[in-house]
Amino acid sequence: MAIFEIIRNAMLLGFGVQEKVREFVDEVVKKGELSESQGAKLVKEWTEKAEKNTEDISNSLNDLLKKTIDKMKLPSKEDLDKMNVQITELTERIKKLEEQKG
Repeated sequence: MAIFEIIRNAMLLGFGVQEKVREFVDEVVKKGELSESQGAKLVKEWTEKAEKNTEDISNSLNDLLKKTIDKMKLPSKEDLDKMNVQITELTERIKKLEEQKG
């Protein structure tokens, strides 16, 4: 399974769990075991924690991917952009030299 699919499945699982938490809290509120404000507060706290965990996982994966790419010695987008500028400049210089010769 590709890393992308693992991440996608984990996020979808997280969304499913979030929906189940909301349903559970709604049920507890209906039974009168929690007030609506307590239920809303509980859902809000859980959602904030889930969002932070998702952000932490995303940051960790970004760091891991960046380190992996660095170890592979692959050029970055910035490197490729610089090379494209250099190629364009050299192409223009060659054209000018050819025009002077010919």
